[in-house]
Amino acid sequence: MSYGQGGPQQPQWDPWKPNSQQPWSDGGDGETPDWAALAEASEARNKRRRMLFIGGGALATLAVGAAVALAVTSANGSDQAGGDPSSLPPTASIPGETATAPSFAPTSAPPPLDPKDFVSSKNKDTAPLGPDILFPGSQLTMGSTVYKKGPTADTKDCASAAKGTLPQALTAGGCTRLMRVTYTQGAVAVTVGVAVFDTEAQAARAKKATSPKKGMVQPLSGKDVKPFCDGAVCRSTTNSYGRYAYFTLTGFTSGKDVTLKDTKAFAAGDDLAQFAFNQIKRRGEAQASAAANG
Repeated sequence: MSYGQGGPQQPQWDPWKPNSQQPWSDGGDGETPDWAALAEASEARNKRRRMLFIGGGALATLAVGAAVALAVTSANGSDQAGGDPSSLPPTASIPGETATAPSFAPTSAPPPLDPKDFVSSKNKDTAPLGPDILFPGSQLTMGSTVYKKGPTADTKDCASAAKGTLPQALTAGGCTRLMRVTYTQGAVAVTVGVAVFDTEAQAARAKKATSPKKGMVQPLSGKDVKPFCDGAVCRSTTNSYGRYAYFTLTGFTSGKDVTLKDTKAFAAGDDLAQFAFNQIKRRGEAQASAAANG
């Protein structure tokens, strides 16, 4: 078989290509490959490639190291991190642990004024006074009972408005004024008398100097109130509060005697005595309130 000039060409051997065959000769040209030289050249090429990889890795490491160094230098510069433990305040300076409560100058509220003080002496008891001031209106309601207001009287001659042992007690005690008012409820009539003294001690002394059985206030009639307790048995009471002594006299306008069975008469006398006390007490409260607010 003929292949033209010199026969078929042999493929060129490349040591870096797979499946390439190295030339060999069955002795046609008489030459044998230098296997040692080929191995040495291959080793040299592999060494150069490894050096390239190592060099590139070293450069990348240096670049990362430079970035880390730059970050550390920036953190350790003039701007300290906010979480640096060295910048925390000492324990003693933390608010709330050693702080003391604020102190204030001691103050005390003035003691409340005693209303009784204002009705125990003429020096403090300076509010206007009169039978219509002490007993205002045209009627009085105590509980469910309504009492109609009748005549009133006012005198500086205290003994002239009393009888029995009461005139002497009022005079000796220094009574300066005696006011009276009568209330009625049906056939029951009650006269209330309020004697005025300069001091509480004088009023208490006058009260002790007499008794309801032996001394009483004069009954006050008129203004549609018939005379009562004129020769008939009546019920009387005596008491005092502050510089005032107050009395009641209860009877029937029909002229009959008051007995223990006459509960309405007793209730009426108690109601009017209670009302007199309340009015005197309120007088003290009103003056104490005015003094406190003034």
